[in-house]
Amino acid sequence: MNQTSGSKSYQISKHLVFEAYLRVKANKGAAGVDGVSIEQFEVDLRGNLYKLWNRMSWGCYFPPPVRMVEIDKPGGGSRILGVPTVADRIAQTVVAMVLEPLVEPVFHPDSYGYRPRRSALDAVEACRERCWSTDWVIDLDIQGFFDNLDHDLVLKAVRYHTDQRWIWLYVERWLKAPIQRPDGSLLARDRGSPQGSAVSPVLSNVFMRYALDAWMAREYPGIGFERYCDDGAPRTQREVSM
Repeated sequence: MNQTSGSKSYQISKHLVFEAYLRVKANKGAAGVDGVSIEQFEVDLRGNLYKLWNRMSWGCYFPPPVRMVEIDKPGGGSRILGVPTVADRIAQTVVAMVLEPLVEPVFHPDSYGYRPRRSALDAVEACRERCWSTDWVIDLDIQGFFDNLDHDLVLKAVRYHTDQRWIWLYVERWLKAPIQRPDGSLLARDRGSPQGSAVSPVLSNVFMRYALDAWMAREYPGIGFERYCDDGAPRTQREVSM
């Protein structure tokens, strides 16, 4: 098949959609609101991928609601996860695969969350080594970070890094897609990006690049830090004599 079509509104490669499917398949994951598993999606794989590519290329792909799943936290309370449909995860992965190489070079070297060849263990190792050369370490967590992402600021940051309007279009639609509660009712969203979506990690990193990383480098140039998404460990030299 031809990889692109000149008659479409947006030039999106069929190969890119197929590669996104392979990544979604490798990550496995549960079915979304439509109840379709990856195995069921594969029954008509060629037709389903073509339909998704065609709709995205014409600008007429609209994401379905995200299925709400509550996960108990070890210390009490719960964390809300959003489970997109298989097709929606593929569509989100398409955008993430295009957007990530554009924004990756501007991320702070001490940002470890959801980045290629980096992990939470890398952040812990960097923090452990630097504790030997600094006197103060502060462990911090941004409460409700994913639930409170400002949509306008996220979109502004995305537009700064790419002029591909189809990315703008679909990121905005995903940010605004409602969450479906277990009882079937829909929860509208005017902020936040569900944990569990394929595009949320890169969007959160873009947001944190300007909201925290750049701010700390500008306002506190003497303080280093390691960050994994919304968890961080700033550190500095001793400020009082002992």
